[in-house]
Amino acid sequence: MTASHRLQFGYNPPTGDRLIEPVDPRTYTKDLQGVLDVASRYFSSLWISDHHMTGDRFRLECWSVLMWVAARYPGPLLGTCVMANSYRHPPLLAKMVASLQYLSSGRFIFGYGAGWTEEEYVAYGYEFPSARERIAQLDDGVRVIKALWTESPATYKGAYYAVKDAYCEPRPDPPPPLMLAGDGERYMLRVVAEHADWWLSYARRPEVQRRKLAVLAEHCKSFGRDPATIKKAAPLTVYLDRDRAAARNRAGAKLEGENPAFAGDPSEFRDHLAQIEELGFELVQLSFAGFPETDDLKLFADEVLPYFA
Repeated sequence: MTASHRLQFGYNPPTGDRLIEPVDPRTYTKDLQGVLDVASRYFSSLWISDHHMTGDRFRLECWSVLMWVAARYPGPLLGTCVMANSYRHPPLLAKMVASLQYLSSGRFIFGYGAGWTEEEYVAYGYEFPSARERIAQLDDGVRVIKALWTESPATYKGAYYAVKDAYCEPRPDPPPPLMLAGDGERYMLRVVAEHADWWLSYARRPEVQRRKLAVLAEHCKSFGRDPATIKKAAPLTVYLDRDRAAARNRAGAKLEGENPAFAGDPSEFRDHLAQIEELGFELVQLSFAGFPETDDLKLFADEVLPYFA
């Protein structure tokens, strides 16, 4: 395999218990800082997920963790993967993002999506309309946010959100790249084609990715847009070990389904990432199953990352 000069890597730490492994609430802050001390040396970006709860288990709120990370690690880019439109009033979110862009000297990538976890919505008192309506709300949210970032004062009235003579000062300079997540072929990818600077795809099997990319390209035609102007990113859960069988045994059922994890040795992982790159993806956000240990992360840095440097 030849060395690559395009694929970048982000690190996505847990904000609490997740499907990979639980965390220890008694040591989580110390554990997170220890892992980020290592990850910030190797990854071009750090990403925080947006969920309020995982059942009754320990979990911290996305924006709070992001602020903690931004203050401690001034080098890498910062991103959300991704913030649910429903969870924060979009005009307020526009102000939050503009403030972070200012405080971080322009390091933010704004990951944004329509939301999907019905249990979480209901538990926290959010309405949970159909996927079609949530995508329409996302589209309207993007429009009002962009109005606040580009007009002073901003006046906008959409189907769901409105502002009148609203100031968002300082407006973000430059505006953060907008990364939209989701791959619904009829509606979501059309919103991506119209608005996104980045697309975050959750469909990881190559044959599915190829179809989604083709659908996105068709939607881009509707807006006279070259699909190559949209950068592509994908998240990936990683079980990395020098012993391939040990990695696969640990991953177990997480190797199945539409969005399987990767499990294997460094050589296999290099080949797997090369396939992702060949599809046209430019960023992979990695979640390592070993947290809070860093053996797998260091193995990636030593034996995988140099092939993409």
